[in-house]
Amino acid sequence: MYYVYLLKSKKDSKHYIGYTNNLTKRLKEHNDGKVISTKSRRPLAVIYYEAYTSKVDALKREKNLKLFSKSYYGLKTRLKDTFTQ
Repeated sequence: MYYVYLLKSKKDSKHYIGYTNNLTKRLKEHNDGKVISTKSRRPLAVIYYEAYTSKVDALKREKNLKLFSKSYYGLKTRLKDTFTQ
């Protein structure tokens, strides 16, 4: 199983989008400071994820969310309570 996930920094409330095949392990890596792009924004929490059976599908979705703001803001609208907390 592959996951596209959205993290929220508890420090600065910024978001990070990524993909992994082990969500628990990946979150630990983020919070342990092993991921350069989120190291200074710890602690982080998963606020949303989607599961895919195909790595290709997960990568397409991650890319779509990162490149096309319409997709990201659509997700943000659906999760508006989570984004504002």
